[in-house]
Amino acid sequence: MADWLEALEGLAASRAKAGLTRRLRPRPAGDPVVDLAGNDYLGLATHPRVIDASVQGLSAYGLGATGSRLVRGSTTSHAELECALADWLGSPSALVFSSGYLANLAAVRSLAGVCDLIVSDAYNHASLIDGCKISGVRTVVAPHNSPAGVAEILDTHPGRALVITESIFSVDGDLAPLASLHEVTSSRGALLLVDDAHALGLLGPSGAGGVVAAGLAGRNDVIITATLSKSLGGAGGVVAGPAPFVQHLVDSGRTFIYDTALPPAVAAGVLEAVNVARAADDRRALLTSRGALTVSRLREAGLQVSEPAAGVLSVMAPGPEAALAWAEDCRDHGIAVGCFRPPSTPDGSSRLRLTLNAGIPDGDFARALDVIVECSP
Repeated sequence: MADWLEALEGLAASRAKAGLTRRLRPRPAGDPVVDLAGNDYLGLATHPRVIDASVQGLSAYGLGATGSRLVRGSTTSHAELECALADWLGSPSALVFSSGYLANLAAVRSLAGVCDLIVSDAYNHASLIDGCKISGVRTVVAPHNSPAGVAEILDTHPGRALVITESIFSVDGDLAPLASLHEVTSSRGALLLVDDAHALGLLGPSGAGGVVAAGLAGRNDVIITATLSKSLGGAGGVVAGPAPFVQHLVDSGRTFIYDTALPPAVAAGVLEAVNVARAADDRRALLTSRGALTVSRLREAGLQVSEPAAGVLSVMAPGPEAALAWAEDCRDHGIAVGCFRPPSTPDGSSRLRLTLNAGIPDGDFARALDVIVECSP
């Protein structure tokens, strides 16, 4: 066997020993498993209006976009979606990407020409971390959710900086102190980039997200990114902010210019999902009550559970192998839960991640909590 394949087998053996082997598990259509692992918070992935809009888009445009946005990939569905997202987020302009990951890469990298320091929260998502790496800009990792820590870093830097955070963090589901962070950045001439992926659809008036909830919508020193694959049940990503910045992305964003556009049928479905989500206060209220029920039920059983600020919460596990076995046991009992192990967990510990879903019937949700308790290590 070639030396490089032997090297890969050695790395695989090391991961297996540490309990970090991962595997794909294809799910069939109509999978009966109760899903507390996916990110379809509002249950819109299968909403009849969303599906119908996507089917109409598929009939009108075909399967794919057939090209990048600047060649033949932009359709009226993309343009309408961008207008709807900008309006919802309270931003002057918005640009849709084929994934949230690519949206984050573009947003961070594109600011390399105007910022000479990046300050990144210690718990930021991998897409934001990768954006920092490819930007070529010196990056300093700030203590998690610490405006004082960010201020201390900025006070030692004479130039313009970019501060990056999530609004709801993707592992434990905790809320960033966005208003306090903005006080720090605005008073020091820094920009603030907020990944609103896990807050869009859940926080703020009409579910407009964490930035709107913090009163920062429309600020010319605040940039919003988000995925369209969580509360909106679709795919794609968005960057929203001042119009000159969005035009800068169109002109220079490599993951926008050189990537095939989001399929028009998906854009059409997500556009309808935005319309549904803006009026889904009942679903948001249900998620809030289910979050409280989950914390109460699991803590009564002696489990260590995070407080959900929106639709994400985590349950600590003794270690990676225990977390994997726990998740597998739940799956064998018909309950899908997330299993987060290093390097997905920023603090090196392992846990189950539970994502609440308003589309799950009450009885199934209660049974899912019972299974998680019964299968706990």
